[in-house]
Amino acid sequence: MHHTNTETGVVMLDLQGLSVTTDEKELLTHPQVGGVILFSRNYESIQQLEDLVASIKQCNDHLLVAVDQEGGRVQRFRDQFLSLPPLRAIGLEYERDRECGIAAAKLCAWAMAAELMQYGVDISFAPVLDLFDANSPVIKERAFSGDGATVGEIGLAYIEGMQEAGMAATGKHFPGHGKVLADSHTELPTDTRSLEEIRENDLIPFVECIQSLDAIMPAHIVYPAVDEHCAGFSKVWIEKLLRTELGFDGVVFSDDLTMNAAHSAGTVTQRADIALAAGCDMVLVCNQPEQAAALVSYLDKKQQAGSNRIGCMLAKNASKHAGLYESDRWLEAKELINNLPSDKV
Repeated sequence: MHHTNTETGVVMLDLQGLSVTTDEKELLTHPQVGGVILFSRNYESIQQLEDLVASIKQCNDHLLVAVDQEGGRVQRFRDQFLSLPPLRAIGLEYERDRECGIAAAKLCAWAMAAELMQYGVDISFAPVLDLFDANSPVIKERAFSGDGATVGEIGLAYIEGMQEAGMAATGKHFPGHGKVLADSHTELPTDTRSLEEIRENDLIPFVECIQSLDAIMPAHIVYPAVDEHCAGFSKVWIEKLLRTELGFDGVVFSDDLTMNAAHSAGTVTQRADIALAAGCDMVLVCNQPEQAAALVSYLDKKQQAGSNRIGCMLAKNASKHAGLYESDRWLEAKELINNLPSDKV
């Protein structure tokens, strides 16, 4: 058994294809690397996924393997996987019948987590705790509801379902992405609201769920009324608000350092420095293998200390859910998902 206090490398990177290349193997054994995020291009079939994850874990058995498997339009593994509803469909169910909505959140989350863990994946970056806004192209139906207290309540049930399966939960995008219309993957969005207004709205679900969450992923957004740095690079948001005021002691993941929004903070190495100094435990570098390799050697020279928080994100029960697909709970989840009104989302 590994102690969860083993130091883990702070870089999470991605892979080019369906199996691990020789160069990638070398990088994955590097002590500065602590995790791998998988995308659709890394998935062809459940057997291939199982082999891929096994070969990642062969490089280092406590590498954290992550994916975005939210449901709806953000689901990286589709073929042979349960077709998960967008979270808004669960929110609509809750608006129709509160108890049914809560049960649906828990069941969908459990099924999502149990299925990923079946193939060795440790975490899905979920749940989205942003507020629903029909005008937000990025979030929109990825959010449960436009009401903070509702998102908090459904979010707690969702987190409980994930954790019952043995998966750690990551709330995103702190302190709330829902009101922003720009896409932070392509430009740096700004939210000019005051801290008070954010507290009264977007922050509510995070406050409600903070005791249950294992990790947080900050938004790639600048809230100039609060701090000049975007949330993932901001000591005000991470150290002051999240760690001190909300008392959060879990993992903080930076969002992808190569997103255009992040460019305002300089090169990838400069951005990683700022994110780590602001209180992030792990930094993501996606779609830029050269930059990932450069960052790893930079952090090595700098003798960057690892994080002792990340170990707690590994899947909790290494034993697979024997007979998952025949289990009553799975069949119940499948039926529920087929009946959720996701066409109205």
